[in-house]
Amino acid sequence: MRILGIDPGLQITGYGIIEDKNFKLVEAGIIRTISKTPIQTRIARIFDEISGIVDEHRPGVLVLEKIYSHYKHPTTAILMGHARAMACLVCGKFNIKLINYPSTRIKKAITGNGHASKQQVQRMVQGLLKLRHPPEPVDVSDALAMAISYCYIEKGISFPSSEHREIPHM
Repeated sequence: MRILGIDPGLQITGYGIIEDKNFKLVEAGIIRTISKTPIQTRIARIFDEISGIVDEHRPGVLVLEKIYSHYKHPTTAILMGHARAMACLVCGKFNIKLINYPSTRIKKAITGNGHASKQQVQRMVQGLLKLRHPPEPVDVSDALAMAISYCYIEKGISFPSSEHREIPHM
């Protein structure tokens, strides 16, 4: 089964798809929108791009991070919520199981530390997927961490050793 992790953002949405049977990285990348574009155009683009990724790769699960809002920055959560809603809508459209984990659970599954830095997560994803270079930007490594955490948390999959690979991008 293929697992799609999405790190939603209105400007940059990261995504990563892994295959759980042989723990293979299928594809990873970003969906970028331009801040000066009307919001309805931006969220339509995010929806269309995620729909295209799902239509092409047919994941069985989509993993998102639970929304978190710091009281000092509520606008950030609202803006991220627009992109997150598009990922949820794609799940409904394609009948895909939707999983939500708190960020601390994802980080703990990946690094063993629920408060790990983005760089620690990025390095662990690189190691777990046996990539030659860390996945960049961090939106991609966060999305891959979500997909990997599903394998650890829900499926109890251990990761096989293999040669270093390049990260496939769209």
